[in-house]
Amino acid sequence: MTLGEAIAAAKASGDYAPIAAAMPYMRFLAITARQGEFGLTCVLPAERRFVGNPLLPALHGGVVAGLMESAAILQLLATADIAHAPKLIDIAVDYLRPARVAETFARATVTRQGRRVANVGVEAWQDDRARPVAAARVHFLLT
Repeated sequence: MTLGEAIAAAKASGDYAPIAAAMPYMRFLAITARQGEFGLTCVLPAERRFVGNPLLPALHGGVVAGLMESAAILQLLATADIAHAPKLIDIAVDYLRPARVAETFARATVTRQGRRVANVGVEAWQDDRARPVAAARVHFLLT
């Protein structure tokens, strides 16, 4: 299934998991997407290969940022009237505490969407959503 077909199918069914499976980076990180009572959530599995600091051990910051970027992309695809993946303009990540080797979740909110640019806020957490491990602001080009 191509990415365009996965996006069309996801918009029709409300199931965004096929998009995560169609995007190589999300597939490499084994990120899954699920729709819950609080909205679309991306999940990064607990895998030792994602460790960046073996002394703690803590997840690599790039893996956490990749999870949050993926959540932003999927949320934008779910809410915006676009049929292709948006292009990243920039991402600013605030690392709030070390992310342990544990299942990590991310949820995004579109804060502003224009005709050409969208701004998305993302929060990542592990056991307790009230204790996020990172937050991000992401800007995308939609055209």
